Amino acid sequence: QTLISTLISSTALRAYLYFIHSAFLLTSPTLPSLCSFFLLCSLPSIELFGFSVLFRVPCEITKMAPITRRMAFPKVLIERDTDSEQSSSEEDEEEEGPPQSESESEEEEMEGNINGTKVDEVLGSNNKGKAPITISLKKVCKVCKKAGHEAGFKGATYIDCPMKPCFLCKTPGHTTMACPHRVATEHGVVPAPHRKTLNPLQFVFERQLRPRIPALKPAYVIPDQVNCAVIRYHSRRVTSLEFHPTNNNLLLSGDKKGQVGVWDFAKVHEKTVYGNIHSCIVNNMRFNPTNDFTLYAASSDGTISCTDLETGISTSVMNLNPNGWQGSRSWRMLYGMDINSEKGVILVADNFGFLYLVDIRSNSKTGHAILVHKKGSKVVGLHCNSVQPELLMSCGNDHFARIWDMRRLQAGSSLYNLAHKRVVNSAYFSPLSGTKILTTSQDNRLRIWDSIFGNMESPSREIVHSHDFNRHLTPFRAEWDPKDPSESLAVIGRYISENYNGTALHPIDFIDISTGQLVAEVMDPNITTISPVNKLHPRDDVLASGSSRSLFIWRPKEMSEVVEQRDKTMIVVCAKTEKKQNYGKRSDDDSDNDFTKSKGTSRLSS
Repeated sequence: QTLISTLISSTALRAYLYFIHSAFLLTSPTLPSLCSFFLLCSLPSIELFGFSVLFRVPCEITKMAPITRRMAFPKVLIERDTDSEQSSSEEDEEEEGPPQSESESEEEEMEGNINGTKVDEVLGSNNKGKAPITISLKKVCKVCKKAGHEAGFKGATYIDCPMKPCFLCKTPGHTTMACPHRVATEHGVVPAPHRKTLNPLQFVFERQLRPRIPALKPAYVIPDQVNCAVIRYHSRRVTSLEFHPTNNNLLLSGDKKGQVGVWDFAKVHEKTVYGNIHSCIVNNMRFNPTNDFTLYAASSDGTISCTDLETGISTSVMNLNPNGWQGSRSWRMLYGMDINSEKGVILVADNFGFLYLVDIRSNSKTGHAILVHKKGSKVVGLHCNSVQPELLMSCGNDHFARIWDMRRLQAGSSLYNLAHKRVVNSAYFSPLSGTKILTTSQDNRLRIWDSIFGNMESPSREIVHSHDFNRHLTPFRAEWDPKDPSESLAVIGRYISENYNGTALHPIDFIDISTGQLVAEVMDPNITTISPVNKLHPRDDVLASGSSRSLFIWRPKEMSEVVEQRDKTMIVVCAKTEKKQNYGKRSDDDSDNDFTKSKGTSRLSS
């Protein structure tokens, strides 16, 4: 202390240190006040420039404890479900601590005041306006983003969001699991009556076509067991299937990459894939009515190909994009296609609503493009009437299915416009009489018109069915059974999965369209992928289904048992790096999301 007193004996030094102390106190109260230590050892008055200046050091400063900055952190709130809300409130009480006494609170106020100024005012507004941080641990629905419930798959069961309309029937008030259309056996509306008119078409129908339809429906023969299969046959998902018109064992398939496969499912191992026909999705395939080994295919690359199946040589019949890619606004893709054998023309439609005619004899386009649907909308389906070749059915993304007379085919001249609530995936005349109409729409409805000569303003029946999904999937299409004499059986794949012994499976449904009753649902525990592409054989009791990249042949169980005794190697796996245990497992080179995770463990034997 004596040494320090000697060092600060100078009057000017004492004054300098006092001013430095005052500056530190005002600018940074958190620094240690070393100057106060020197001032305590000096005289209370100094002489500066001939004037006597008296400095009184406040006792509050000499006795004051070191002031530290109080960091203002926002409060953190943790939200939990109702079962754990009590524990969260207890934690908040523990964080708040016990109540303080009045003396302790007064001491804190005294420590926080400097000459009547509060610390909050000195520190500024850094601790003001801090909103609390909320960390929510509640379960939030992925569909409506609200807490209290969940939606999606829980194991092998799909749970619907209660805040949204039913996914199946599209009406609010219930979920898919409690939907009445899910458990009821029949989902039909009151049939529409026939018009009481004496037109010639109605007379011909009642006198010539009606007697050919049997009054009693025969027993349905359902192919309900996998007979043979080719696993990972295509490099991308299957988009179309077609049976050979004369060879009962030949199946042709097209995929997303533009490949066309030819498979003899009687010999199983005899299969061929043509990879150089198209460069994009094969949407439709038809055989030449005069040459059984000539195949026409319409693709999203804007071309129609004509392939000789004996030689494998393919030629382009029509190309709507001769200059290549010029942008998405000008790129034309071909979707719906059919062949009118009576007139010898190929009818094909594009993604801008236009219809084109191609002469089979010259393999060249004839006439001009005809606008058959709303301009800019896809025409995804075309079908010619098998009994009346002049009648043409078209359907598209403009929510309409239209009937045309090919004798006066021009824009705006459709005979009937069948309105739907959403996109129409397909529309077909009945295969034998050609008088019924079956449409598939994205609103989860199958619509049936019992007679094209009756009331066409509204359908005879609407059947609720789950097929409202086409992202990363080929659109679902309900197709007639060409062998059914009563024209009442249709087949279509199902999107919503069902829980079968802990495994989520997507069955293939056989529906009686005259009553709306589900006749059968066929499935296999090893096929966990969705089967949107299904085709019934025109002559045999065979069902072909395309599921992801694989092809499956279904036969009735009795026939499958006979085949099993003869040959037990009916399952062919094309990929070499994958195991044969599971059909639904995805390979590494498949970028399509048209599958569900498989839970099957056993290999299928047929």
